[in-house]
Amino acid sequence: MSNKELFDMPKLGFGLMRLPMKGDEIDLEQVYQMVDACLDKGFRYFDTAYVYHGGNSERVVKEALVKRHPRESFQIATKLPAWELKKPEDVQRIFEEQLERTGVEYFDFYLLHSIEEGHLPSYDKFNCWEWALRMKEQGFIRHFGFSFHDSPQLLDEILTKHPEAEFVQLQINYADWDNKLVQSGKCYEVARKHHKPIIIMEPLKGGTLANLPPELEVMYRNLEPNRSIASWALRYCASLDGIMTILSGMSSLEQMEDNLNTMVNFEPLSKEEQDCIIKVKELLLKAPTIQCTSCRYCVDGCPQKIRIPDMFSAMNTLITYGEDNRPYFYYGGITKDGNKASTCIQCGQCETVCPQHLLIIELLRDISEVFDRPERVG
Repeated sequence: MSNKELFDMPKLGFGLMRLPMKGDEIDLEQVYQMVDACLDKGFRYFDTAYVYHGGNSERVVKEALVKRHPRESFQIATKLPAWELKKPEDVQRIFEEQLERTGVEYFDFYLLHSIEEGHLPSYDKFNCWEWALRMKEQGFIRHFGFSFHDSPQLLDEILTKHPEAEFVQLQINYADWDNKLVQSGKCYEVARKHHKPIIIMEPLKGGTLANLPPELEVMYRNLEPNRSIASWALRYCASLDGIMTILSGMSSLEQMEDNLNTMVNFEPLSKEEQDCIIKVKELLLKAPTIQCTSCRYCVDGCPQKIRIPDMFSAMNTLITYGEDNRPYFYYGGITKDGNKASTCIQCGQCETVCPQHLLIIELLRDISEVFDRPERVG
């Protein structure tokens, strides 16, 4: 597949980071339906990672794709996590474990996961760039790139130093385009300068842009009553130049069908629609919500098993909708086993893996002051 073919890929990918759940288990039957619907409409890109769902996302690839569909009918992307690398042999060990988990003999796309200033030294120390090229030469990797969560300056340095990276995966959505921390727009410009195809992640910002406050949703509905709220965010991304595909972390068949409807019948944004998004964004960013995308990297290594993204969701609901009982009931449900925000031991593990660079310890302290008050107990 040439560079031109990467640019010409179908523009929707199934991100397997937020799969539907049935209790504590992945709802495999619903995943089957979602995978089949995706393939039926001609979308072939499936994105997983070593750490998603505690490793079970890669296993779902084997059950839902590899065992049920011809290998040539789909493309699998997975990733190498810097934070799991402790010694040189870990690189090959993890890779072989990924091949075994997924049940494939090669990966169509392989990424160094979540490159940022704190993770880059591990990838360099363990010669992951050279290793990936060897795997590519041996036929175990078809295309090599990386996902990125840092400054446009660092991205420019990396793409200059490593032209062997064929593509880059960036967090891009209309809410983060001018975000001074995420810098979606400037990172996009750097990737375009280096002529790299771009995979978009978090087009809906962890679902935030599919569930807007009512006064913002009505602005979209007044203009396009038959379009879903999520479709606006997807179309914003798909209207950009240089996009390889857009990953959506779909958690239900309903979400899959909605996104497929948007992308099969894709229409670029009109000038009037672009102006509407700008107005919605301006109002949305006035609310000081916690900019969490629910990747859940922070949860897997938390010694206290605190459900950090869920607590952020409760806090954001309170910020967005005002003082009512919903967020308190929700917080009570997620902490019924005792893992409240106040149980944080401030080890900092969560902050080392957070792609959004959130000050999680401080945020949990604020959440505890709101939700762990004695009068709210029970």
